[in-house]
Amino acid sequence: MAIDIKTMATTVAVFGVLSLLFGVIAENKKPAFGNPEIQTSPLRVICNYPSDPTVVLGFLSIASLTTSVVLGYYSVFYPYNSTSVPYYVFLRSIPFFVFFLITMGLSMLGEGMLTWVTITELLHLTNNIHKDMKTTCPTAKTGLFGGAAFMSLNASLFWLICLMLADDVRKDYFVEQGDSKAQVFITDDDDDKKQQSHNEEIMY
Repeated sequence: MAIDIKTMATTVAVFGVLSLLFGVIAENKKPAFGNPEIQTSPLRVICNYPSDPTVVLGFLSIASLTTSVVLGYYSVFYPYNSTSVPYYVFLRSIPFFVFFLITMGLSMLGEGMLTWVTITELLHLTNNIHKDMKTTCPTAKTGLFGGAAFMSLNASLFWLICLMLADDVRKDYFVEQGDSKAQVFITDDDDDKKQQSHNEEIMY
């Protein structure tokens, strides 16, 4: 089964939406803080956190965004219908080049935000023994998972825009190639006619 642009665009969008959903659910499931338990021997505070899937959902969101980004990049330069286009053709298109840079930036920002907030939450849950008696047993800051999730969706949407721009670049390139071949054919045909006319003049 041949891969077409519509299939690639749908796949990129699906993984982008999955990243959003995992991130939003992680935000909703994340506890605001843990329950401090004071021990006297030795003097320390143990933070007890309720069991929740926040970290797992965070890593699922990261994996979904990574898949969306990889497929987005792959879909832009994929040789549809077994017809490839040189990389420089895409990069010489200013609209495509600008959106491509923005999309790469959004993708890295989304990945960075999701990774940072997920690891932060994981560290809070694992390093739960504190000598600071005033600790409030914090978790990752509220809103970070949600913000990172929406950034992931933005990155996926921008990959779709890049895919549409790449399709336009591809079509223009093939039109240019067709015009060039037609011009070469016309030139060769004119040369043949001139040569034939010259030969006829010699014969007479």
